[in-house]
Amino acid sequence: MTIFLSAEGSAGSASGGGERMLVHSVYFTLKDDSDAAKQKLAGACNQYLSSHPGTVFFSAGTRADELRRDVNDKEFDVALLVAFNNKAAHDAYQTSDAHVKFIEENKPNWKQVRVFDSFANVSQHA
Repeated sequence: MTIFLSAEGSAGSASGGGERMLVHSVYFTLKDDSDAAKQKLAGACNQYLSSHPGTVFFSAGTRADELRRDVNDKEFDVALLVAFNNKAAHDAYQTSDAHVKFIEENKPNWKQVRVFDSFANVSQHA
């Protein structure tokens, strides 16, 4: 059994019964990469994308510029991470009115968007 925290912070469990958690990671590079534009996009992520059904974890924020190791990818401005209970929840999110509106309102400032989707088993360690 795997233990995870829900979007509301309550503990739940997931077993390997065919349903796999899907992690949707999105990295935005902006045309206007000012601090104000970065904060605006992070805020829009929170406004439109943070409360979809089936969300287990949500995070949106700007790149941590102080981390400068050779392995740190510095080619993005804002990161979005959403973990869903399963692929069906992710698929419903993709076509939701809020997601479509988020794209319509914010896409004009996107220089590049990279999406990394993966299945994950998440465990909580003491």
